[in-house]
Amino acid sequence: MKSAVLVARRKISNGIFVTFCWIMAGIALATLALILVGLLKNGVAGLNLNIFTKDTPAAGSIGGLRNSIIGSIELCAVAMVIAVIVGILAGTWLAEYAGDTRYGKVVRFVNDVLLSAPSILVGLAISQLLGHSSGFSGSVALALIAAPVVTRTTEDVLKLQPAALREAGVALGSPLASTIRRILWRSAQTGILTGGLLAFSRISGESAPLLFTIFGNPVLHWNLAKPISALPLLIFNDALTPYDDLKQLAWVAALLIAFAVLGVNIVARTLARENRQS
Repeated sequence: MKSAVLVARRKISNGIFVTFCWIMAGIALATLALILVGLLKNGVAGLNLNIFTKDTPAAGSIGGLRNSIIGSIELCAVAMVIAVIVGILAGTWLAEYAGDTRYGKVVRFVNDVLLSAPSILVGLAISQLLGHSSGFSGSVALALIAAPVVTRTTEDVLKLQPAALREAGVALGSPLASTIRRILWRSAQTGILTGGLLAFSRISGESAPLLFTIFGNPVLHWNLAKPISALPLLIFNDALTPYDDLKQLAWVAALLIAFAVLGVNIVARTLARENRQS
């Protein structure tokens, strides 16, 4: 009798918990849907050829987002190259070499601090260190935000790899570095890719560190040593103006960022799935 009551209680508790999870998932999906609907409703109306062929206009003038789009691509590309290289190497060192040493604990602590550090403080620190506004300063600031994400993900994923993989490499006479490069990285590539996507998703819409580092530029150029424009910075500036045409450009920029992140995630997930199947 007691066992039947206990089983019934467990079933009721499980049902309540599962229902609660479904409700929370529904709320999250509904919130995401509302955001996407708002972006589509306000952003699609402003899409036209000028968005991709003209630079940032003054209020009341015809213009587009060409300089901001290219600036964002430059910033994110350079930042992700730095973050992926530093993050994968640092995460690999923490997982395979550092262990529980004192130095390893210090590095993990610093990485955790960077993970939770306000992005605006990162931008302020980089602007003070480098002493001038430029595209490169913005890329470094974004890289400092993205690298801890890649580092933590790489470390966690490598620690999840079976010890048999390492033992197999050692049994074949392969050095640890070669085993990591040829076996562990390949086995963990999906998880590492996920970390890179999380890092890219975080920095692609960051405006706070760019306020202090890239300054903004209404003219298109390719020199990262000079101030440039970017979509998040344009959204921040134009959304605060009283001009409807500039606010419309801000909505279009937000729509472009959202679909760029979505597209990158879909492509990366597809490639990862194909690699696993092959």
